[in-house]
Amino acid sequence: MKPLRIFRLSIPALAVLAAFSAPSVPAIAQAQISQDQSFEGYLQLLGAKARSEGVSEATIVRMTAGLTVNPRVVALDQSQPGSTPGSPPAFWPYYRDHVDAARISGGRRTLAANYDRLPQIEAQYGVPGKIVVAIWGHETNYGSYKGDFDLARSLATLAYEGRRRDLFASEFIALLKMVDRGVPRERLYGSWAGAFGNPQFLPSVYLRLARDGDGDGDADIWNDRADTLASIANYFRDAGWRRGEPWGVKAYVPASFDRSSVVAKLDSPTCPRVHIRHSAWKTVSEWRVLGVTAQAPLADSTMATLFEPDGPGNGAFLLTGNYRVILQYNCSNYYALSVGLLADEIAR
Repeated sequence: MKPLRIFRLSIPALAVLAAFSAPSVPAIAQAQISQDQSFEGYLQLLGAKARSEGVSEATIVRMTAGLTVNPRVVALDQSQPGSTPGSPPAFWPYYRDHVDAARISGGRRTLAANYDRLPQIEAQYGVPGKIVVAIWGHETNYGSYKGDFDLARSLATLAYEGRRRDLFASEFIALLKMVDRGVPRERLYGSWAGAFGNPQFLPSVYLRLARDGDGDGDADIWNDRADTLASIANYFRDAGWRRGEPWGVKAYVPASFDRSSVVAKLDSPTCPRVHIRHSAWKTVSEWRVLGVTAQAPLADSTMATLFEPDGPGNGAFLLTGNYRVILQYNCSNYYALSVGLLADEIAR
C-alpha cells in the first residue's frame, strides 16, 4: 500500500473485522463502561479481561503503562464513510489507480526476487504466487508503507471510543497475546485501525494465521519476505482457496443478452451489498449456451457468476469461488477485481 499516508479501511482489517476477529468481549461492552469513565479506568478493565485470558501481568503492565487516547485515531474512525446512496462509482478509474505501471513493475520484481520461494509456497498452500504478491502490492505497495501508529494506543483508543468496542477490545487483548508470544514491542506499529505488517493483519488474524516461512522461529510479517508470503498464502488457504482454479476471467456478453434471466435470487450471508451486484451462479458451459463466453481458459464445469462492474457494454467478468475468497480479505468488489487483475498483469 508510495510515501507514507493515512490508511483508510481498505486493508484486510475491514473484511476481517467481523469474520476473522477474536470472540467479542462480553459485558465490557455497554454495561460496564459509562461515557464519562476515564481512559485509565477502562484500561484497567481491559487488563482484567486480558488477565482472565492468560496474558501475563508483566505484559499487561508494559503495554498499558502511559497509554493515552489518540484523538487523531478517533477523528479518523468517525470520518469513515458509510454506504453511499445511488449508483456505485465507476470501476475503471479505480482500476487505473490501483493497477498502475509502478505497482505492476513492483509485482514483477517481487515475483522475480522470490522465484525459488513462491513455487514452494504454492505447493504447500495451493495459492498462486501471483495472487499472494498482488495482495502484498495492494496492501502496502510491497512493504513501502505499513503505517506508523502505535498499535496499542490505537486499539485501546478505538475500544474506549465505543463505536465497535467489542471488536477492538478483543484486538487489543490479542495484541497483548502477541507480546506474550514474543513479538517485540518495537514492531507494534501499523495503521490507525490496528492492522500491521506487509499484509496488514489484525492481531487476532496474526495469532491464528501468521506463519514462519523460513524456519527461523519468528513469524515476522513486518520485515521478512518469506514470512509475509507464507502468511498471506495461509490466510487464503484458510479462507477456502481452491487449488488450480482461476479467480475469474474477462467475459464476452452479447448485446442481446437478457440479464433479467440470471438475477440472483438468494441473499449472501456475507458482503450482501457486494454480492447483490453479481448474477446467479451457473457452470461455464451453461453460460456459453446463453452466449456468455470466457475470454481465457476456464473449465466447463466451473461454477461462475457474471459481474459487469460498470454496467452492460462496459466490461464483464465471470467470477469463480476463489473471487469470493479474495472478498474475505476485503469485502469490496473493486478491491477483489483489482487484486485479481493485478495478479494477472504481474504474471505476464
